Amino acid sequence: MGMPQPAFYLFKCEQSAPPGFPKPSCVNANDPESQQLFQYMAQKLMEKGIIATVQPVRTGCLNRCQLGPVMLVEPGHFMYVGLNKEKIDKIIDEHIIGGKPVEEYLIPKEYWDEPISVADMIKMSSGA
Repeated sequence: MGMPQPAFYLFKCEQSAPPGFPKPSCVNANDPESQQLFQYMAQKLMEKGIIATVQPVRTGCLNRCQLGPVMLVEPGHFMYVGLNKEKIDKIIDEHIIGGKPVEEYLIPKEYWDEPISVADMIKMSSGA
């Protein structure tokens, strides 16, 4: 038997804009909590004994900067926004462990509509 795949991947945006940059970012130099969220999440997964099947992943920009800090949960394309420690706790308990996404923390539809297939994107970009 091989090593099992993780049941979940938690892609936490760790993008940090330089000071004075007009675009917001998920890790803010003026907000110590935003700098600690990834480590906090990993620690919580370890404490609950699920880090082997829930893989936290540091990622660059997920292109939803105005709603950050953000995290994408796979499978399912669940984008959580405005993260803080309390929200991470609830997401782990209710979504990851309990199997029910935390609706009130999910990104609004106008920022995260249905995916576009690769074939449709090629048609759109070629003007066909």
